[in-house]
Amino acid sequence: MLNKILSYGVIAGLIVGIPLSVITVSMSHHQPLAYGYAIGYTTMLVGLSTVFVAIQRRRDTELGGVIGFWAALGLGLGISFVAGVIYVLAWEATVAYTHMDFASDYAKLMIAHEKAKGVTGAALAKFSAEMAQFKVQYANPLYRLPMTFIEIFPVGVLVSLISAALLCNRRFLPARRG
Repeated sequence: MLNKILSYGVIAGLIVGIPLSVITVSMSHHQPLAYGYAIGYTTMLVGLSTVFVAIQRRRDTELGGVIGFWAALGLGLGISFVAGVIYVLAWEATVAYTHMDFASDYAKLMIAHEKAKGVTGAALAKFSAEMAQFKVQYANPLYRLPMTFIEIFPVGVLVSLISAALLCNRRFLPARRG
């Protein structure tokens, strides 16, 4: 099972990590895309669809068409963990390659959003101080790495839960006997 976790996890991580790197490198000197989150999370769902495929293949080819919920969930979470680690590595490599100061760019964007909403005075000063603190925190890898991992892992947990719930029912997409 470890082999399946590693192989499907690497595939999921590459499906998510490569577009992340390509988009980040190509947009490194531009304003962040307004719909960047949608692109990112859609890519995560596509990559993490390997969880569903892995659980179904294990159920149908190795376990005779039956898999328990907890076994399916464990497989999905393992794949999601490996994919998350690769996602973090892809982000770190991309940021190092582009010399991008993500925290500063993000802080500037968020402050501009607050100004556009009409926030001024003490409230804007407080928010700007929070963004300055974020930049300091984000410079620390012990903060940045888990924060990056947390972007993808909850999506993997959700995909794993749904896949395990569906595929523990042997009548859901049963294996075809040839």
